[in-house]
Amino acid sequence: MLLIAGLGNPEAKYAKNRHNIGFMAVDALARHFAFPAYREKFHGLVSDGVINNTKVLLLKPQTFMNRSGVSLAEAAGFYKLSGDQIIVFYDELDLPPGKLRIRRGGGLAGHNGLRSIKAHMGADFRRARLGIGHPGSKDRVTGHVLGDFSQSDSGWVDDFLGAICAHADLLVAGADATFQNRVHEAMVPHTDAPASEEDS
Repeated sequence: MLLIAGLGNPEAKYAKNRHNIGFMAVDALARHFAFPAYREKFHGLVSDGVINNTKVLLLKPQTFMNRSGVSLAEAAGFYKLSGDQIIVFYDELDLPPGKLRIRRGGGLAGHNGLRSIKAHMGADFRRARLGIGHPGSKDRVTGHVLGDFSQSDSGWVDDFLGAICAHADLLVAGADATFQNRVHEAMVPHTDAPASEEDS
């Protein structure tokens, strides 16, 4: 079994924020693989189904970003999951828009959602970092992260989420580097960053 969690903030006013791209990724997986409607559990919204012959629980914590660990720790503890069975999708400022990097463990990079997860259950889990780009200066970061994706972003965002779904079988199978590269290849029209097997 796998737990795939997306990080974001509940309430409709945050739904299109860049900070909520983790929620968007989980919602895209739910639609693509025809998961049933979400239900409330583990201080979050959950839906369970099958991807690549593997049982998957999708989770969107409803605790707000800076308390995401409450929800994840409860779900992981209930199912007695190890770090390689937990995948967390979240926004990454330091990656260009439409770029994905996946690794297990690592630092927190100032992300409040990760900080909360580490505090409640440790840092040993698989992280799928979803690039949203940096606004260029530190004083614009909060507005950028908590701002909505623009209309001009819709093309790459839709393609990015589509690529994640199209290659999710690799992610579920544990082929993280190949999953990362397949998503990169799908996004080449949107970014010219070189492909890499590295999880840096």
